[in-house]
Parts: sequence; C-alpha cells; structure tokens
Amino acid sequence: MPSFDHVPFHTAHPVTVLPWAADGVDGSLNLHVVDAPAVGTERGTFLLLHGEPSWSVLYEQWIPRLTAAGYRCVAPDQPGFGRSDKPTDDEWYTYERHVASVRYVIDTLDLRNVHLVVQDWAGPIGLRQAVDQPHRFDRLFIFNTWLHRADFPYSDGVKMWRQMAVDPAALGGDMPTGRIVAGTMRREHDYEMVRSTFDAPFDGPDTKAGARAFPTMLPWVQPERGGAEQQQRCHEALLEWNHCPVHVIFGDADPVFPFEQAEAWAAVIPGATLDRIPGAGHFVQYDAPDDCLDIITARLGV
Repeated sequence: MPSFDHVPFHTAHPVTVLPWAADGVDGSLNLHVVDAPAVGTERGTFLLLHGEPSWSVLYEQWIPRLTAAGYRCVAPDQPGFGRSDKPTDDEWYTYERHVASVRYVIDTLDLRNVHLVVQDWAGPIGLRQAVDQPHRFDRLFIFNTWLHRADFPYSDGVKMWRQMAVDPAALGGDMPTGRIVAGTMRREHDYEMVRSTFDAPFDGPDTKAGARAFPTMLPWVQPERGGAEQQQRCHEALLEWNHCPVHVIFGDADPVFPFEQAEAWAAVIPGATLDRIPGAGHFVQYDAPDDCLDIITARLGV
C-alpha cells in the first residue's frame, strides 16, 4: 500500500504517525498527523481538518501563527490523502470509515479543549466528532462546508463537480487534484506551486482512489455510503447546540457552497457568529490564510 512520508510541507512541523487498525484492510494504516506544540503556555488545541482532494498542507501557513498564540495544532491527513496510507480500492472509502479515522486520532492523542476547524468534507466528518463527544470541544469554526439534510439546497456547482468527477474523460482521464484545488483559488497565487503541492501526495491513478471516491458518495446519491442519516442527525444537533461557541466563516466566491448557505446556517445555530471573507474561493484556508486567521484570533480575543 503506497505511503508518502517523503511529501514535504513547505515549512517543517513535528509529525506523529499513528497506526490505525482500520476496518476492511489487512494490518493497519499509518495516519500522518502534524502535531505542533504551543509556544509558551498552552491555551488549547486546534484540530485542523481537511476535505478532498486536499490534505493537511492547507494549514501550513496557519500553524506557526496559532502555535505562537499559545495553541497546539493537530492536523491529520485522512487515509487516502497527504502522507497517510492510501487504500487503492475506491469502494473502501466511506463516510463512516473517515469519521472513525478522525475519532481514532482524537481518542489516541486524548485531545481536549479542542478548537475545531472544518471545510469541505471535513464538515460532515469533523462536526460528527463534536456532536458525539461534545466534552472535548471548546469552539467550532465552520468554513465553506455543509451537513446533508433532506432539504439541503445542493448548488449547481456541487452537482457539476459530481458529474465531472464520475466521468474521467471530463477531467482529462485522471483526477487532477492539483488543478482542481488551484482552479478554486480566487486570490493571487503561484498557481504552478499550488498545483504541484496538491499533486504531490499521489504518484498515479491507484493512489487517487480516495480523491475519486468522495464525489461519488455525496449523500443525495449514495445515502448510506455518504452518511446521509448521520449527517442529518448532526445538523439537527446543531439546531439545539449549547456546548460551545460556533463561528461560521465563508469565502464568498465559492461556487460549491455560496455565502447564502453560510447566512442560512448561522441563522439557525444558537448564538453562532457569521463572518465573510470577500473574494475567497472554496479552499479558503489556503486562498486567504491571513483573513481566516484574523477572524479566528479576533473571535478568540488573542
């Protein structure tokens, strides 16, 4: 099973490798987890989760600033992504298995006083952790993401993405992970560097099974594999949420999850705050890292 320990961040961070006895594989999968300690007195832990087809490098510009502010930063690579092991069977990938992998990281590292950051598929996966173990969480930061429910208004962008992702010819015969991430950027970037950064964890079609799988299992199409029932449960839990503050922060140039969805979500979560990042696209953590961090630190009062 391919592993990619050699794939670098552009800046070095401390790393833990956790062997996970995953369902449906022989032996165990190695989960690659950036675990950067706080500088000085620790204020809490940021759990920084990625979606697809990205990896924890989304947060490489966040980690130095958050650790300097007194926060431990834990950023796992989901199985199939980044430097974690990559099962090569597309059908192995399910919502429940990825929920279980994050749960394993949280429980093994005994994370507490957690400030959760989610975006894309990390929303359904990460918010499930908070709903199931609320005692571990101090704040929820919800960036461009969603939770499925029966009446969720899936955008034309989501529908187009799935249609293209299940037709290899529409994407040039492969899942071009770097081009996909770079294509969502709306700010000024070195686009060749962005493409190479998000292509780096993959060395061919076999290792892209996870990147291919997630678009196929969107829950309106594959409700069991995509966790439709559990996502609905988490959405309902947030409608009565009283465990910790919730901050909804969306880039407003995202064709996948438009800002109107952020407004609707913040309006129904008790006490939720709402912040807008102008001109930032879907992978807002990488597109506008300073804007994201300015909002987070303002909300934290640090």
